[in-house]
Amino acid sequence: MDNITRVGIDLGKRVLHVTAVDASGRIVHRKRFGRVGLRSYLAKLPVPCEVALEACGSAHYWGRYAHALGHTARLMSPQFVLPYVKSNKNDANDADAIVEAAGRPSMRFVGVKPVASQHLQQLHRARSLAVKDRTAHGNQIQGFLLEYGIALPKGLSAMLMRLNEVLEDGSNELPGEGRALVCDLAEELTRLDERVKAFDAQIEAISRQTPACKRLQQIPGVGPMTATALVAAVGDASHFRNGRELSAWLGLVPRQRSTGGKPVLLGISKRGDKYLRQLLIHGARSVLRCAGKHSDRRRKWAVEVEQRRGRNVAGVALANKNARTAWALLAKDTDFHTDHRTQAA
Repeated sequence: MDNITRVGIDLGKRVLHVTAVDASGRIVHRKRFGRVGLRSYLAKLPVPCEVALEACGSAHYWGRYAHALGHTARLMSPQFVLPYVKSNKNDANDADAIVEAAGRPSMRFVGVKPVASQHLQQLHRARSLAVKDRTAHGNQIQGFLLEYGIALPKGLSAMLMRLNEVLEDGSNELPGEGRALVCDLAEELTRLDERVKAFDAQIEAISRQTPACKRLQQIPGVGPMTATALVAAVGDASHFRNGRELSAWLGLVPRQRSTGGKPVLLGISKRGDKYLRQLLIHGARSVLRCAGKHSDRRRKWAVEVEQRRGRNVAGVALANKNARTAWALLAKDTDFHTDHRTQAA
């Protein structure tokens, strides 16, 4: 094993395949391990060794484990590994493709997330699920009552207030069994709303304790939710060469269909983290609603774009600018200044 310089690992829940190569890229061996066996194998590899993985479930754990042993963890997006799969797709061929892709000089790698960042992302994912379930329960209650000629108002607070009146009103057509069913759904809706509020409180507490989140919240349109999601997703901003790379990673730049030297730009690419992109765009739209009341350069620019191209384009453009500004604050460890003039990030 002394001549091994790089290994590619195809991850699985219980079975993991490894392909090891030497400095010239020649395959030294292919092996199959369980989770315990892989830990032992990584501990026996010569240090330092390059450990290549697809950025998928448990990849960050194995990346941290390899780093703790003195190795260099290389995580790659699965879409960049796929072109290197030879012949039929199986776990062994996937491991071969991973180790081959990691050796390409132009390959793009994903930073290994620390435990704190993963926990913060999990908080956001759990909150998103609770919001989705809360919306589903509210829509179901609305639909059930509409069948009896009862229309509830929009908005959770107003709907719950009206719902209590409906359940106490014995003159409507709602039968006893239906009344009990709606009452159970209303209790579950209230529980989900409390769960969302609890997640909000946890995220806001983390944002108050994290210096990077405090700096990001200085940007108009970036609140605790967006700031914590950015810190958790981006991690070390130095992995991106500039703000344009971060914005492209988030899918906030135009897609290209260029050929023959003629550039053709389409709508935004929508790559990367959909949740984070959604937060940035919603935050930008909130800024646009009252941008005309302010006189700073950023909001003036946003208003001019809105007048030329419309509200939707202006919202995405401002979200793009906010993403690039966020990279500058994270990478350079600096504060936000509204009228600061600098070269484009």
